[in-house]
Amino acid sequence: MSAGQTVGYQRVSTIEQNTARQLDGLQLDKVFTDHASGKDTNRPQLQLCLEYVRDGDELIVHSMDRLARSLVDLRRIVDELTGRGVRVRFIKEGMTFARDSQDPCSILMLSVMGAVAEFERSLTLERQREGIAIAKREGKYTGRKPSLTDDQVASVMTRLDQGASAAALAIEYGVSRATIYNTRARAAATPA
Repeated sequence: MSAGQTVGYQRVSTIEQNTARQLDGLQLDKVFTDHASGKDTNRPQLQLCLEYVRDGDELIVHSMDRLARSLVDLRRIVDELTGRGVRVRFIKEGMTFARDSQDPCSILMLSVMGAVAEFERSLTLERQREGIAIAKREGKYTGRKPSLTDDQVASVMTRLDQGASAAALAIEYGVSRATIYNTRARAAATPA
């Protein structure tokens, strides 16, 4: 195996969270950072990272749950990378996986730790659903505040009908394109 690059991957669930502690003090050639849930692997920086690493590189991740919250995804990513000659090192767990040095105990630990991360995510979602249900019953939960006011929605719909692009409207109103598309879909589903 040739000496490759040392690449870091870090993830936090929200933009407000700080990634500083995850790879602090490590000498890395390149770092990929996602501000997204680990519920699946549809994360832009993760995908770029997986495409970027090559035979001889080492991918360093703070902990297994930063890479994936699903056992299936975790095993698939590690297996795919090690199969391509990329070493995968998890700092918190103190474990490294490579094509030529996978012992049964390490694979068992990967599976156990991945299952724990998946279990934690399930518990978090269950507690969240329970909390929302209680808050709704007590009249305290009104849902998320809409990104656009009713007047803005009307303006967006008019401008879309006139041929304005969703991307331009998203920039103008300071929202995502998905918000514009969702606004159009809700308006289309609402009886006139």
